[in-house]
Amino acid sequence: MILALVVIGPPGSGKTTYCNGMSQFLSLIGRKVAVINLDPANDTLPYECAVNIEDLIKLSDVMAEHSLGPNGGLVYCMDYLEKNIDWLQSKLEPLVKDHYLLFDFPGQVELFFLHSNAKNVIMRLMKKLDLRLTAVHLVDAHLCCDPGKYISALLLSLSTMLHLELPHVNVLSKIDLIESYGKLAFNLDFYTDVQDLSYLQHHVDQDPRSAKYRKLTKELCEVIENYSLVNFTTLDIQDKESVGNLVKLIDKSNGYIFADINSSAVEFSKIAVRDVDWDYFRYPSLIFKYYVSSY
Repeated sequence: MILALVVIGPPGSGKTTYCNGMSQFLSLIGRKVAVINLDPANDTLPYECAVNIEDLIKLSDVMAEHSLGPNGGLVYCMDYLEKNIDWLQSKLEPLVKDHYLLFDFPGQVELFFLHSNAKNVIMRLMKKLDLRLTAVHLVDAHLCCDPGKYISALLLSLSTMLHLELPHVNVLSKIDLIESYGKLAFNLDFYTDVQDLSYLQHHVDQDPRSAKYRKLTKELCEVIENYSLVNFTTLDIQDKESVGNLVKLIDKSNGYIFADINSSAVEFSKIAVRDVDWDYFRYPSLIFKYYVSSY
């Protein structure tokens, strides 16, 4: 069984930083990790890259040759990768024998709910290499401070989950900076558990820019609640406890804890097999830090 993570999320949500920090953490607990960069716009990589899409195609070359902008260029690159999937497969085959794979995807959100290129690449890799994938969808935690942006993040997360059809872990990244852009209106668990969104309506109405979209906002909230699929865990990539608790959730999601784990692996990996308090382990040290009495 070959396990891998598909790391996705909007630009600036911390995907590359996540891949760097997570690869270091997994290496420290005894796993062999390989990071695969599939973002042709990411020309500054903080991690050691096992496979780099720029060896196949470069965004700058595509933009110059076809007179495309960054968005159109990224769609072209994903389409080109899909047509040359054998190249990626040949690069991955030496790694899948004993590595845990992290796929660093582009931040263009349209690739994951409008276009099929990225999904086709993922599905073909699953079939050809027998990968067991989990999608880790990062959302910048500071969006919780703005009701309109938070609802947009919920809708994006839901659309991505339905489009990719993979085991899915939604993550509020940069949780240590969550109040840098303003104070939370509700307790942290309101945002992680996606509780009654009607409470947000009052805060949306107070913003003159959003008030005219009151009816649309209400309908979007009902769509999100009717599906009842979206919730979040939290992450501070600088905090080993936060990263470790996220790894526990991912291990349960992709079935790593049921695989034939080397008996010499660090005790941390064994802990993942035990029952966990799901609510606590999603944001253990943050429950009281971001507790407010607004509702």
